[in-house]
Amino acid sequence: MASSYPTNPSLLWKPRNAGFDNVDIFRREINRRHGLDLQSYHDLHKYSVEEYTFWQDLWDFLRIKYTKPANKILEPGKLDITPIWFPGAKLNYAENLLQGHDDAIACTASGERGHVHHYTYGQLRELTRQMANAMRSAGLQTSDRIAAIVTNGIQAVAIALAASSLGVIFSTAATDMGAQGILDRYRQIQPKIVFFDTEVQYSGKVLNLMDKVAEVAGDLTEYGLNQAVLLPSTITGKDAKIGTLHNAVTLGTFLQATDDRPLTFEQLPFSHPLVILFSSGTTGPPKCIVHSQGGVLLQCKKENVLALNGAPHETYFQYTTTGWMMWCYMLTMLSVDCRIILYDGSPFYPKVEAFLKFVSDEGISIMGTSPRFLGEVAGKGIDPLKVGTFPSLRVIACTGAVLTAPMFEWTVNAFGKHVLLASPSGGTDICTAFTTGTPALPVYAGETQCKALGMKVEVFDPHGNNIEDTGEPGELVCTRPHPSLPLMFWGDENGEKLHSAYFDMYPGVWRQGDFIVVNSKTKGILMLGRSDGVLNPSGVRFGSGEIYTVLEKFQAHFEESICVGQRRPQDKDERVLLFLKMRPGYLLTRDLDTQIRNAIRSGLSARHVPAYIFAVEDIPVTINGKKIEIAVKQVVSGIDVKPSGMVANPESILLYYKYRDIERLTGSTKAKL
Repeated sequence: MASSYPTNPSLLWKPRNAGFDNVDIFRREINRRHGLDLQSYHDLHKYSVEEYTFWQDLWDFLRIKYTKPANKILEPGKLDITPIWFPGAKLNYAENLLQGHDDAIACTASGERGHVHHYTYGQLRELTRQMANAMRSAGLQTSDRIAAIVTNGIQAVAIALAASSLGVIFSTAATDMGAQGILDRYRQIQPKIVFFDTEVQYSGKVLNLMDKVAEVAGDLTEYGLNQAVLLPSTITGKDAKIGTLHNAVTLGTFLQATDDRPLTFEQLPFSHPLVILFSSGTTGPPKCIVHSQGGVLLQCKKENVLALNGAPHETYFQYTTTGWMMWCYMLTMLSVDCRIILYDGSPFYPKVEAFLKFVSDEGISIMGTSPRFLGEVAGKGIDPLKVGTFPSLRVIACTGAVLTAPMFEWTVNAFGKHVLLASPSGGTDICTAFTTGTPALPVYAGETQCKALGMKVEVFDPHGNNIEDTGEPGELVCTRPHPSLPLMFWGDENGEKLHSAYFDMYPGVWRQGDFIVVNSKTKGILMLGRSDGVLNPSGVRFGSGEIYTVLEKFQAHFEESICVGQRRPQDKDERVLLFLKMRPGYLLTRDLDTQIRNAIRSGLSARHVPAYIFAVEDIPVTINGKKIEIAVKQVVSGIDVKPSGMVANPESILLYYKYRDIERLTGSTKAKL
C-alpha cells in the first residue's frame, strides 16, 4: 500500500539553546561516563536502544529517590515479553513527587468559574498525610485497590499520592463517564473504596451526580466495595446528603477517622503496581492495564525533563480529565519541582478567550493540549496574541490525535515562532510516548520530531519487515523492552490477554496499532491515525466495545452492529460511524436513532455518540464470527481493501465503499425511512 508523503515539509522552528538543553547535558554525561562520542540526538537515541545501561544512566541523571539500589538493570520476568526492571531496588512513587520546598507552589487549581487556588508542597504533603492515614484507618493494605470518579482538582491529586504512599493501587475516571462505563471498569478490579464527586459544573451546567453515585456504589458493593466516600460539591463546597446510600460517608467524616502519625512512604519494588489504566475496550470490556510505580516515574520524568526540557519553578498545564493517561503524566511533573495546573471544566466556557487569558496570566511555560482545541481556536478566527502575551510559554505539546501540517503552521504563527511545538504520541498501554518532541532538533510541519529515548520504534509491513527507509506507511512497533511495559492486565495471571493484545501480530514484538511513516530526509514521523479498531474522534479515544455494551438493550431491533472511525484527507478529525444490520421487519427509524444516541450519551458520555448511524445489509465477519472493524474503517476512510481468506462474507465489504462520501448520500440512505 505504497503512498507518497511530503519529504520537504516547511521548517517551523530551530533549536534555540543548542548544546545547553537538558537532553544535551544528558548526552555529554553519557559520553563522560562511558568514553563515548555521541554528537547528536539521533546518536543518543541509537545508544539508548542498544545498551540497557541507558536506563541506569537515566535513573542517575533524573535523581530518582530510593532507599535501596537495584542489583542489576533487568532480569527475566514471569512472562518472556515483560522483564523485571531494577530488581532489588526499593522506592516510593509519591515520595519522589513530594520533595519540593514547603513554601513552593506545587498545584494551582482553577476552572471555568474563574476561581484560582494555590497549594504549596507543604500543603500538598499535609493533604496527602491526612488522606493516607484515613485510608490506613479504613483498613487498606498494600496492593488493595481504590478508585476515584472525580474532577481534576486537588483532592484527586491527594487521593492518588496517598494511595501510592501506602502501596495501594489507584484508578481514576472522569465524572462525565456514564454508570455503565464505570462499572465495566471497576467490576473487574473490585476496589475497596471509591471516591465520588457528587456535584460538578461543566460548560456552565450544574450536574448532580448522586443518582449515578447510588447506582455505581450499590452495584460495586457486590464486588467487594467497603466504603463510598462522597466529596463535597465542587461548586458550593457543601456535603452531599447520603440518604439511604449503603456504606457511604462524606469526605470530612472519612478524614476524621484517622490519627496524627506523620506521612510515611512504603518502600516497594520498582515493579510494584501503581495505577490501573483502562484500554478502549475494542473487543469487549476495557482491559485493566496495570502499570508499575517505577515504570511510570522513570518514563514520564524522562519525557518531562528531556523531551519538554522541564525545570524547577516552571509551570506545566496539561488540559486533561482524571480519566486519561495524561493525568498520570502530569502528576509526575511534580517530581521536577514544577508547578502543575489542575483545571476543572470546559475550556470553551464562558468563552475560549477567558481560557487563553488564564494560560497567559498564570505564566504557563509548557502547555499540553489537543488538535481539537487548537482547531476550535483557529476556526473561531481568534488571535491568541490579542488575548494575552504568553510571556513564559516556550513549549506547546499537542497530543491525543493527529496534528495536521496546516495546524502546525497555524499554531506556530498564532503563539509565536519562538514556541517549540511538540506532537508526541504514545498511549495508555505504556503511559508514556513512543515518538516525541525535543529542543535538540528542528520542527517541520506535520511531523513528530523523533523517536523517544529508550524506545526502539520501527515501521513494519504486514509481514514483519522493517520498511522505515522505504517511505511507505506501516505499523508502529517497538522491538525492545522498556520499563513501562504493562505489568499485566488485572486478572490475566498467565499473560494470555496481554500477549494477544500487543504481541500476536508480530511474535515477541509490541504492535501499538498506529499507522506511521518516517521522512527519510528529516527523520521526522508522520502519524497517520489508528490502524486498529480504536475510535478517536477529536482526540477522545475509546473502543467500539463500549458502544456495543450500550447497544445490547436494542438487540430486538438488529442482528449485528459494527462501529468504526472514519478519517478522510479532507477531515480535520476522525468521526465515528455506527452500522446496524436490522432484523427482518425492523427499520432504523428516526425514533430508534434518537433512542440509541440518548442511551450512548447517558451510559457513556456525549463524546461517544456516533456522528452517523446507518442501516446496512450485512456486516463483514471472520470465519470465527468476529467483526472485521479494521477493514470497514479502511474502506470508509478511502483505502481499498482486498478481503483475506479469513473473511466469511467478503462481498459484504463492498457495501461500505459508498460511505466514503456521506455528504452525497440521501436522507433515505442514511436512515432508511
